Amino acid sequence: MLVTFHCKASGNIVMFGDVARQMLKMMGQCENIPGVIEAEQVPEALAHLRRYIERIHELEQAGQEDDGPSSEATTGDDLDEQDVEPVISMATRALPLVAMLEAAEKEQCFVMWE
Repeated sequence: MLVTFHCKASGNIVMFGDVARQMLKMMGQCENIPGVIEAEQVPEALAHLRRYIERIHELEQAGQEDDGPSSEATTGDDLDEQDVEPVISMATRALPLVAMLEAAEKEQCFVMWE
């Protein structure tokens, strides 16, 4: 399932349903689809989302500090390029939604999803 976020102050954002539900949770919203964030609630949702992004960055940094060079590191010869998928963090996936919420806050308009 695909979920589309709409806002008159921004272009549409399309996400897979599982990612969109995680974003909704991160914004402090219920996971119901369709839904809406009223203009008055946008700053709070944006603050929630930013806090989660900061927390994700903290966890990623802590994980990188704990991980040293591994003796079991895989060489390029062991991997087929077609089998490797890039890892995209939730913080990165949230950036377009942050931009939409910032635009909605500036224009004082609602954000909806379906």
